[in-house]
Amino acid sequence: MLSTPDRGARIGVDVGGTFTDVVLALPDGRLYVNKTSTTPTDPGEGVLAGIAAILEQTGIEASAIVEVVHGTTVASNTILQKAGARTGLLTTQGFRDVLEIGRIRTPGMFDMTWRKPEPLVPRRWRLEARERIGADGSIVLALDEDSVHAAAQTFLAEGIEAVAICFINSYCNAGHERRAAEILAQVAPQILLTASCDVLPEIKEYERTSTAVVNAYLLPKMRVYLSRLADRLAALGIHAPVQVMASNGGMIGLDTARMRPVFAVGSGPAGGVAGSARLGQVTGDSDLIVFDMGGTTAKAAIIQDGQPSLVTEYEFRDGISSPSRFTKGGGYMLKVPAVDIAEVGSGGGSIARIDAGGLLVVGPESAGGDPGPACYARGNTVPTVTDANMVLGLLNPTALAGGSLKVDAALSLEAVRKHVAAPLGLSLEDAAHGIRQVANANMARALRAVTVERGLDPRDMTLMVFGGGGPLHAVDVARLLGIRRVLVSPVAGVFSAAGMLSADCVQDFVRPVMVPLERADPAAVATTLASLATEGREVLAREGYGDGQAVLRFSVDLRFMGQSSQLTVPFAPPFDAVALGEAFGALYAETFGYRPEEAMELVNLRLAAVGTGDRLQFETLRLDARALAGAEGTREVSFARGGPKLPTRLMARDAVTAEPIAGPAIIESYDTTIVVPPGCTAVAAQAGCIAITIGPENGDA
Repeated sequence: MLSTPDRGARIGVDVGGTFTDVVLALPDGRLYVNKTSTTPTDPGEGVLAGIAAILEQTGIEASAIVEVVHGTTVASNTILQKAGARTGLLTTQGFRDVLEIGRIRTPGMFDMTWRKPEPLVPRRWRLEARERIGADGSIVLALDEDSVHAAAQTFLAEGIEAVAICFINSYCNAGHERRAAEILAQVAPQILLTASCDVLPEIKEYERTSTAVVNAYLLPKMRVYLSRLADRLAALGIHAPVQVMASNGGMIGLDTARMRPVFAVGSGPAGGVAGSARLGQVTGDSDLIVFDMGGTTAKAAIIQDGQPSLVTEYEFRDGISSPSRFTKGGGYMLKVPAVDIAEVGSGGGSIARIDAGGLLVVGPESAGGDPGPACYARGNTVPTVTDANMVLGLLNPTALAGGSLKVDAALSLEAVRKHVAAPLGLSLEDAAHGIRQVANANMARALRAVTVERGLDPRDMTLMVFGGGGPLHAVDVARLLGIRRVLVSPVAGVFSAAGMLSADCVQDFVRPVMVPLERADPAAVATTLASLATEGREVLAREGYGDGQAVLRFSVDLRFMGQSSQLTVPFAPPFDAVALGEAFGALYAETFGYRPEEAMELVNLRLAAVGTGDRLQFETLRLDARALAGAEGTREVSFARGGPKLPTRLMARDAVTAEPIAGPAIIESYDTTIVVPPGCTAVAAQAGCIAITIGPENGDA
């Protein structure tokens, strides 16, 4: 029989490149964690294994679960691996090459080796319909339905699985797109459709086309994965609603994720950022740099005034992925609201190698969870960042993940010696330090991308760190940017999954306006805002949120007349053009360093409809003793290249108190290892955090 506190349990699941993290939260604040190896060929297997394990671990019945929140990498991996649907594009005659032309930009002006990503739709599958809508929404040329029928037949003959429909100026008159969708659905009902007016009813034909194409490309795989996941959970006895983490840091329902998977491409990382914002409210840190290092990648984001930094578009690509306003043309454009996250291919499983020029390189290739680092003894013989940490004595040499993952430190030594130390003529420890330093430099790039490149001084901010590898590298990465305070989150190794349980449901809506700000009609704007509010409440109601749980957050997109890009300014109705103009001017000056004296244009009205409810409260967190347990004693650890190994205190996380702990020290828990180097001190902080104050490197004055 279930006890009353067990009813209302919620589960958060984050699928990473190496581990699938599962967190189970009970209404009274108890929190349980589990790490299971990710199953790349079928991520759902790892999800179900992790959930089954945590239910068995806690003794809680599946029927007690009232919600499952899932951060999935299926969408992002589908793009990276080019494993999406055979996708077609139906567009206005004369515009089939918009997708390939893009913005006519490159991410680096002087990189002559750069190659533009191949379009997700080859040219032969980009077909044209005879039609034309004017910029004012008028019909210039009526839709030729025969051309749509002909395109449908071609798509069928080519074995196309999904089609994106994107007509010019459909953002202001969607009639032709909707009629074309009806015809395609009648002629080829087996083909999945995405109309751009349903995904992105905004100006800019390239951005709208690219976003619609990515959505269509993801549709079959995401629909199959999410539907199968729901069936698997039901077979396990969990009949609770499944929410999917969206790129904007909020949750969306399963049906929304199946129809608009483009909104969940940045699913997993957004959970950790959302959780960091909530946690910062408890610790009193309103300005944070968020640093998440997992097994495959490292990510960075910014929280200012207690809110995650958001963008309305970003480019998804290999290497360093950043939604920078100043770097364009390097990936697949997604014009959707998203947390401003920079990502580099540098994680615990990142492989170290000597390149053709004789230089040491770390990542972006990763050993992942299978076979994993060499020390996992699963067949990999090349060194990774984890193996370098093992050589230096920073990791437990016999087992990780609370003893559930057995490791062999001797395999790490052999991998580093054979593939790095011997070729470069270095000692074993120097080679390991080299791997670690290159990885740290790579990760510092991500932090610079969201701070220095945004005009922010990282020295004025606290570094909030989590991920399985984050606390291992946090101090060294912080020192590269002059940061003096590090805050390690509770359950750091699974914090993205925990953060999802603190997130609200967020549904985004947009209406194009395109009028000079000074000529905007307040009555017309009020009518549009009311329409947005009605739509937002209706969608939240379908997700199970009543009026008392609905919060409506309005914003506008503004730009100076003649510009092609805009900035988003939040506001509370009623509409006040003068106040919005002043707010936009201040934001523009803060972003770009100057303010033009030009007229302003109102481009879009936006609504974020937020559904609030029972969420994880960090101030009442009660961690499972298993999550806090760790080794005790001492271990010889190498902290600096060329320096001696130092006897280092080992302690469990639950032994950290308000009494400062002087480095060197290593704090172990089930999900991560926290390194406190010489010259630093660690102390218990609010909500289960550990605060590290960084002194001079190596303890020197």
